[in-house]
Amino acid sequence: MTPDSTKAYIADRIFTGQEWLHYYAMIVEDGIIRKLIPASNLPAGIEKIEFDDCSIVPAFVDLQIYGAYGKLFASYPEPASLSLLNKYCREGGAVFFLPTIATNTPGVVHKSIDAVREYLENGGEGVLGIHLEGPWINPTKKGAHVESLIHVPTLGEVEALLQYGEGIIRMITLAPEVCSKEIIQLLNAHNIIVSAGHSNATFEQAMHGFDSGISAVTHLFNAMSPLFHREPGLVGATMDHPSVKASIIPDGFHVDYAAIRIALHIMQKRLYVITDAVTETNAGLYRHYRKGDKYEFDGVLSGSALTMGKAVQNLVGQAGVDLEDALNMCSQYPAQLLGIDKKIGWIKKGFQAKCTVLNAALEPVSVIS
Repeated sequence: MTPDSTKAYIADRIFTGQEWLHYYAMIVEDGIIRKLIPASNLPAGIEKIEFDDCSIVPAFVDLQIYGAYGKLFASYPEPASLSLLNKYCREGGAVFFLPTIATNTPGVVHKSIDAVREYLENGGEGVLGIHLEGPWINPTKKGAHVESLIHVPTLGEVEALLQYGEGIIRMITLAPEVCSKEIIQLLNAHNIIVSAGHSNATFEQAMHGFDSGISAVTHLFNAMSPLFHREPGLVGATMDHPSVKASIIPDGFHVDYAAIRIALHIMQKRLYVITDAVTETNAGLYRHYRKGDKYEFDGVLSGSALTMGKAVQNLVGQAGVDLEDALNMCSQYPAQLLGIDKKIGWIKKGFQAKCTVLNAALEPVSVIS
């Protein structure tokens, strides 16, 4: 007899993270994938959820997003803002995300940590923690960040932040030339992913940072020392390093699509997608305003209007990336960076049934979670 909690999700195609299965069923019990079988072999009596002319793929994971529907999280650091972010992410095909705070005051950072903790304690969905982008960055590459708050951290400041944000902070973007090896290793010891960004690091400084425990790079090409033939910079170091991963923003404004294609050719599984999405707001330190399909702040490019679903469409349709690579860049690869790829990022037995459903035009039509 089939348990009430068992369901069969059926689609024209299922992408496991490695291969395509045609007209298969994903059998889910208590939120866990139990097996994948041909839909024609389904036992009688099992509840069926069918998606015609669609594909089921591993759920998208967005590790850098700032706000949605007029509620920039840093301006409105409260659980309600996270609920709106979750709605925006799910509509765009992302089941998981890291709400992100750009360089800001300690008070805003603390309130944001409090909001994430409260949201999770009350059963909030989607949030994997918090991503702090700054303030330990290089003002030379500040982009749209507020320069007056950018600074070199002390060990005491870092220790205090880690204590306050214990269990909530998952990722911190900093400039390797600004932060000491001791600080990077302290962050690593608290299981925080350290990402290099908003940095003017030389190739040597970047490589030293990677060797010290920096495992990622934030929005490759943007707000960092570029690749020159005599000065390879952070971009060159990222491409040359054997294991460091990097995020990229495929909206056609932050990075040319040819540059994405070149970077993927070099980095392969080390390159993953973020939306870097913000929202229009006139409150707080950051006053993002919509300009076409992007956002600006004080005349500077400050964020995207992407969803993860749109990112997949752009990668395939504009950058010429294979669909399988585009899907993994939005799911499996960010999951690997967070160390959760033993639970999500694949569709196979024993994994959580966290999936995105795409129609033939690669538009998200539903999520399974």
